[in-house]
Amino acid sequence: MAAPDHGIPFRVALRTWARIGLESFGGPAGQIAVMHRILVDERRWISERRFLHALNYCMLLPGPEAMQLATYVGWLLHRTPGGLAAGLLFVLPGALAVLVLSIIYAVWHQVAFIEGLFFGLKPAVLAVVVQAVLRIGSRALGNGTLAMLAAAAFVALFFLDLPFPLVIAGAALVGFLGGRLAPQRFATRGGHGASPGDAAAAVDALLDEQVPEHARPSLPRALRTAATWLLLWWAPLFLLLAVRGARDTFTQVGFFFSKAATVTFGGAYAVLAYVAQQAVETFGWLQPGEMLDGLGLAETTPGPLILVTQFVGFLATLRDPGNLPPVLAGVLGAALTTWVTFVPCFLWIFLGAPWIEALRGQRALNAALTAITAAVVGVVLNLAVWFALHVLFSAVRMHAVGPLRLQVPELASLDVPSLVLAAGAAVATFGYKVRMLPVLGVCAAAGAAWRLAAG
Repeated sequence: MAAPDHGIPFRVALRTWARIGLESFGGPAGQIAVMHRILVDERRWISERRFLHALNYCMLLPGPEAMQLATYVGWLLHRTPGGLAAGLLFVLPGALAVLVLSIIYAVWHQVAFIEGLFFGLKPAVLAVVVQAVLRIGSRALGNGTLAMLAAAAFVALFFLDLPFPLVIAGAALVGFLGGRLAPQRFATRGGHGASPGDAAAAVDALLDEQVPEHARPSLPRALRTAATWLLLWWAPLFLLLAVRGARDTFTQVGFFFSKAATVTFGGAYAVLAYVAQQAVETFGWLQPGEMLDGLGLAETTPGPLILVTQFVGFLATLRDPGNLPPVLAGVLGAALTTWVTFVPCFLWIFLGAPWIEALRGQRALNAALTAITAAVVGVVLNLAVWFALHVLFSAVRMHAVGPLRLQVPELASLDVPSLVLAAGAAVATFGYKVRMLPVLGVCAAAGAAWRLAAG
């Protein structure tokens, strides 16, 4: 591909996107920081203002914002091939790593050493999720109204067992109406806004502030884009439905994660509670502890944290393979899950990016996004409490009291080693500011040592 006006060859961009994909550890915040360092500071391909502008687009969309940010910048630089290359290279290293680890988990999980590694990972992951609650809450809850919205989301999920999409839709409606009636209560706190000095930095970027022709809204182009990506997304699912039927696990996995891909506002931590609830309680694909194991795998590999869904799809189809060998069924289920999780991300960017810029200045839309972000704090808190109950106690009973559903742990089932590891992970994370990967590694090693010593 010939270099566009900015002079960045496509082959150079490919190497850069591969580097970003391999270095993208640490969840969305760490991944965005890696992209900023490479694209803005080192390469000077895009200005600070343009980078943050693209990030603002992605924050409005469902799905993993870091992967979509890479796709957006790649598309801005080299049209659709650039967006495909950036998005795929961001996902593939982590997807392959999670697939290999999922196979190891399924085949050797009963080996004491491997079981111990995952036993130690769970308390460390709990500390990571609690850290996410505090980090997101410190940014999102700027006043009492937003804090109340977060609390309402937590109550709706944890005590009333309302569906996750309904909670997010309700928060968006509250924000949309609140932005009209009391806009000061739903004002954004800056976060990803540009600073006044960004205009000078834009001069040094190879991609200047002009809008490329392919980034301008066009109705015919939008219709072609929508038709292409909707066909790629849904054709395999309707083929599965026709061939294997609605009750087949492959069909259920494909349709469930397609639905999840449309409601993942707020990042991976927000949707994990929804995925965990459905995968564990509704479909029975996993046990609660296994969902934590999958999150531990995704935390220790590069790429989007939402790749934990691939682990879920792998185990679901491995355990109900139909007429296929179990491991092959698991690999195909993992590939199907990854497909329906990330194909929509390309659709949102290629279809929405040229149009959404015109909507960003609307006060009501920004207020709706602010309300969703506040509700996400309650969603992630629900995830943290759910994880804590199932990590620290081996028996948790559900009690219905009127409209409330109370999850009550049996105190006698307290897992003392897990409590010790969770406390140690919390002290390391919050007291000594130890980074995520060392905490995960030490806890995994301690868990393996404990299991081997216990015989």
